[in-house]
Amino acid sequence: MDFEAVRDYFLRLQEHIIESLQHVDGKHFLHDAWQRAEGGGGISCVIEEGNVLERGGVNFSHVMGDRLPSSASATRPELAGCGFEAAGVSLVLHPRNPYAPTVHLNVRCFIAKKAHTPPVWWFGGGMDLTPYYGFEEDARHFHRICRDALAPFGKDLYPRFKKWCDDYFYLKHRKEPRGVGGIFFDDFNELGFEQSFALTRSVGDHFLKAYLPILQRRLDTPYGERERDFQAYRRGRYVEFNLVYDRGTLFGLQSGGRTESILMSLPPIVKWRYDWQPEAGSREAELYTDFLINRDWLAD
Repeated sequence: MDFEAVRDYFLRLQEHIIESLQHVDGKHFLHDAWQRAEGGGGISCVIEEGNVLERGGVNFSHVMGDRLPSSASATRPELAGCGFEAAGVSLVLHPRNPYAPTVHLNVRCFIAKKAHTPPVWWFGGGMDLTPYYGFEEDARHFHRICRDALAPFGKDLYPRFKKWCDDYFYLKHRKEPRGVGGIFFDDFNELGFEQSFALTRSVGDHFLKAYLPILQRRLDTPYGERERDFQAYRRGRYVEFNLVYDRGTLFGLQSGGRTESILMSLPPIVKWRYDWQPEAGSREAELYTDFLINRDWLAD
């Protein structure tokens, strides 16, 4: 079990993704290294008011402590109270153009440690797409790359992780999914350390293939105030999920992580309205009827 190799991969992944995004946007990310009093730290890389990205963050963290936060042991209650070490990369990108979707990626590794017992490790992560105006070719492309990332490790993994993503990124209080999904996995160790790490690397390495073609296809689409207004309204759903349900946000806050880095996932401009409904037959209504539904994008 080579945790140093995992940490080093996450650092390289962060650097590679940032270099690629800077090439598309034309503006550089701010790099902000931080330390955590309880142990460890990270590097937060943020872009604001870019040419393409209105706000985006690509964070690396490597933290450790004497007590595993409850958000990390929620599905493993036997590990409550263990010491821990965790590393990962988490990113959220909010493009300015309403026709370009928001995207999220996370890849991480945890080790829980207790005296006189072998360490318990697992990997987690995934990526998911949140459009404001839906395009079938974008959703199909994103899911196809997600499937390709998992294919070498078992044909059952994509449908399993796709359902896991649909179930996880679901706003129960709204009775709707956050977006068109992707893949999600957690507490994953069933392939052994080396292969589980290889699967996690494959997810990280496929992210740019999944997202950049979509971003480049939509970044110059003409839009007006109507589209920006709807984008801000739908971004509210993103905020609601991250602050109410997201385990990564809860882990970061509970473990004493840097608040600015944890909340960099929130969009810069958001609107809420009281009981708003889209106009029947509009592109805004189409998001609800054709995209925010339980759909097998690769079977249609």
